[in-house]
Amino acid sequence: MKNPSPGVKNIITPTEVIDYFVLSRRKFYDLLKSDEQKNFLVFYKERKMIIRTAFAKYLEVHPDLRRRC
Repeated sequence: MKNPSPGVKNIITPTEVIDYFVLSRRKFYDLLKSDEQKNFLVFYKERKMIIRTAFAKYLEVHPDLRRRC
């Protein structure tokens, strides 16, 4: 059985977020480490997971996370 793509999953890993939204890896991990309140971040035991739809809304306000080409 094939794994679903990040575009159809509600909760995705940080690596999937970087690939799906074409983000700067350094800026994204700096964001996760910051003390800023993040409504898109959830924890599953020790793992950080991202709510895809909430992060898409966050990215509309903060487009500077995207990778420069």
